[in-house]
Amino acid sequence: MVKDFRLRQDLRHFLQQCHCDAGGLTRQTLLNRTHWASPSNAPSPGLRMAMELRALLLLLLCFPALQAQTPHAEEGVSEGSSLSIQCPYTAQADYHQQKAWCHMRGGQCEPLVETIYPTQYPRTNRVTNGKVTIEDNPMYETVSITMTNLQVDDSGTYFCAYRPYPHKYLPLKKISLNVFKELHKWELDSLSVQCKYSALVHSTDRKAWCRRGRTGCEIWLMTENLSTWTKSKDLEDKTLIQDDAQKRTVTITMKKLQAQDAGVYWCVLYRGSSLTQKMEIRLSVSKRTQQYTPKESDDVSVQCPYSASYYGAVSKAWCKEGARKACTILVTTDLKPSGYRKKIQQGRFTIQDDTQQGMVTVTMEKLQVQDSGVYWCALYEHGQLLRMVEVTLTVSEVLAGTTLSGTASTSQATPSSNTPAPSSNVNTFILLSGVLSILFILALTSLITLCVKQRKQLKRRA
Repeated sequence: MVKDFRLRQDLRHFLQQCHCDAGGLTRQTLLNRTHWASPSNAPSPGLRMAMELRALLLLLLCFPALQAQTPHAEEGVSEGSSLSIQCPYTAQADYHQQKAWCHMRGGQCEPLVETIYPTQYPRTNRVTNGKVTIEDNPMYETVSITMTNLQVDDSGTYFCAYRPYPHKYLPLKKISLNVFKELHKWELDSLSVQCKYSALVHSTDRKAWCRRGRTGCEIWLMTENLSTWTKSKDLEDKTLIQDDAQKRTVTITMKKLQAQDAGVYWCVLYRGSSLTQKMEIRLSVSKRTQQYTPKESDDVSVQCPYSASYYGAVSKAWCKEGARKACTILVTTDLKPSGYRKKIQQGRFTIQDDTQQGMVTVTMEKLQVQDSGVYWCALYEHGQLLRMVEVTLTVSEVLAGTTLSGTASTSQATPSSNTPAPSSNVNTFILLSGVLSILFILALTSLITLCVKQRKQLKRRA
């Protein structure tokens, strides 16, 4: 009993002093300072276990920073959007203590906004600094943070904190914030992205452009001293990376985009084998589409616009999509006849390329039901097809005895200025002619009736 009493006294004396020095204190350190150096001085097993549990509990109470730690949360938002965070606190972070929102730089808290000391219960304490607002609600023991108009440069690590002592911030909740650019493009558009890096980046550090996948980020382009490494020959014609060391900016360019280029990309820095993400780009690429519903034995003409200044000199092709999205060429302008209007016919297919107006016209004659499917107007260069417009053709069968011919209609998911839709005025002309004919007959009948009545009246007077 005397030994147990002595143990309790030593432990109590030590814990009373724990608020003065938090550095390096662990469970084992705490237990080692209770002076049971030999078995003869050791307390009973039951009492020792109870004292260990009490010591750990008091340790947490002495060091609120330990109990204030919360799991690391990750937030991803698009550029220009807002972020709202709720940070609950306990009695240790008393309502009257100042609260802050910190940006962690070099392992230190850089306060962006702080509440005014002290908070008067039960009123809220609200402060705004620039685009960051902090609000302390003592009734609900919660600190609310709002950041507006977020930019890529705002990416980093943040935490809610309170100040028990001057110049000392203890975290309540830690946030890893990733602000990404969200870009929307059409097929054959180009993409240009600038990624900035700090003066701390060494000239030997490599800059890279990678595409994120299931197993990580696959490198597409990388600077290698004064040269550039590219993943494949195909990417060399479509992608470019340029490093401006004076402006500390890397520029990535992607040309002739296709739908399969959509995905998540990163600008990264390589220092040795270590990779650091500098910017995230989420890219979506949309197709230009048209739809036609002609009848069997009809002809159909498709018009596909393009940029004459960029692609006037490139060969064009008309192909039909098959298994695994492969497209079989049916006719192409690759033969390059003289003149700016290149016209080639192969069987039932004719393709004409107006390189001045930037318009490809494809005609299919004597359509059959099996001609239904998905077709491409495409650029054709270096043996590769790059889709300009995706055309869905649905040919309906003509029943026996039916003589009416079908008409083609178009439906596009592109701006009208980009892809003009072909139209037919045959039905409108026939309908208008019929209406005018009926009106003419009615007018002629009325005129004859009027003349007959006038003639009868003249006879009666005579």
